[in-house]
Amino acid sequence: MFSKLLTVLETLPFSAEWVGLRAVRENRHIRTLRDQRLARHGSVLSQGVMVEVLCQGQVGYGAVHSLSPHRIVEAAIVAYRQAIAAADWTLSPTEMSSRPTLVGEYQSPVEQPFSSLTSADVIEVLHRVGGALKVSDRIVQTIAEITLADVESWFVSSNGSQIHQSFNRVMTNYEATAQAGSAVQTRSDNGWKARSYQGGLEFLVSEDLWERAQRIGEQAVELLDAPDCPTDCRSLVLAPDQMLMQIHESVGHPLELDRILGDERNYAGGSFVKPEDFGQLTYGSEQMNITFDPGLHHEFASYAFDDTGVPATKEHLIQNGKLLRGLGSLESQARMKVPGVASARASSWNRPPIDRMANLNLEPGDTSFEDLIAGVERGIYMETNRSWSIDDQRHKFQFSCEYGRLIEDGQLTQVVKNPNYRGTTPEFWGNLVSVGDRQSWQMFGTPSCGKGEPNQLITVGHASPVALFSEIEVFGGDA
Repeated sequence: MFSKLLTVLETLPFSAEWVGLRAVRENRHIRTLRDQRLARHGSVLSQGVMVEVLCQGQVGYGAVHSLSPHRIVEAAIVAYRQAIAAADWTLSPTEMSSRPTLVGEYQSPVEQPFSSLTSADVIEVLHRVGGALKVSDRIVQTIAEITLADVESWFVSSNGSQIHQSFNRVMTNYEATAQAGSAVQTRSDNGWKARSYQGGLEFLVSEDLWERAQRIGEQAVELLDAPDCPTDCRSLVLAPDQMLMQIHESVGHPLELDRILGDERNYAGGSFVKPEDFGQLTYGSEQMNITFDPGLHHEFASYAFDDTGVPATKEHLIQNGKLLRGLGSLESQARMKVPGVASARASSWNRPPIDRMANLNLEPGDTSFEDLIAGVERGIYMETNRSWSIDDQRHKFQFSCEYGRLIEDGQLTQVVKNPNYRGTTPEFWGNLVSVGDRQSWQMFGTPSCGKGEPNQLITVGHASPVALFSEIEVFGGDA
């Protein structure tokens, strides 16, 4: 592939400051069983090339659903003409410094290749999961599904970059829905496709699979008879699978530099964060340490280079509660004059890279789960996001969870259904009083973070321990 792309660069019929070619090939395989019956079984192949041309300080784009050299040249001409047309309307010229010269590669860690099981083997595992989910006649629906994706990208540029990255992605989802009269409760495996990782089929047939599936069914039934979550103000302990959504919505999105610049305001919204806040804003308590970590083994959005060829390294976005960096490309960093990370990412060959979050994690503390709970006199523990609402500045939010348990005098007690909580971002994170240790730390992800016009659904990873927040407004399903 490299030789084909380099040949294209040598035959372009125009002169520009910089040209980049990013070829992507993705094979995706989807298997879904509903009530132990096959509901979806298919594969999708997508491949093509995105061309970026930097000319007169502007970047133009052209994409083609083909790997044919002459078709790529045609797309490059489109990108060149777009850059020239934009030059008269420039607000912030792009500099060559935003396109460094790099050579390298990345490969997802895989212990059990996709080829180690046949399609029939995979379906049999899903069928057994469905059986384990149906713990009683009160379970009225089960879902067991897996998506496997092989993605390869090749990036070359006119200033000498050559980068090859290969990603193996595994996404599973298991759900059980219980019903008794008009009462309906659904329990899932840490949330819809929250168990999304880079790796192989070791993430399908894991040692705890059958125990997890049975527990999902049992808890769905248990919730039918549970009382509603109380409505009051109390301590809140969030499990790592709910911290996934809390970090994603109230930290990740508001720190994307293009939102702060206003580029996303028309569709995905803006941010309460201002350019002058970097290095100054107290985002949360001293217990809050959020890192951008693209090198974490098996996390869903790990990579070595972003989609403009910039090397990715672990960085603190928030350290001891202080806001330090944003999530944005070298272009956005230059426009705002703030530090960022290598996070210009595209969802496919037919989308340009934009400012995105990737692996965004809350670093663990030194408090065990048992000690964290023991220190709570009156609180509630919540697991697994069910729904959420947050304003377009990422400031005011409320979240609904699948499963809750009261905390009374340092003990987990009564199970409650329909647990919800609400708050405002800086106040909420300012009330972070304790962070769990490495033993409570868990890694999850999502395959469908949406943003951009045209829309891009992209992979994101989040890891976190349990976390304790004080004086949080919680409420039940009837509040």
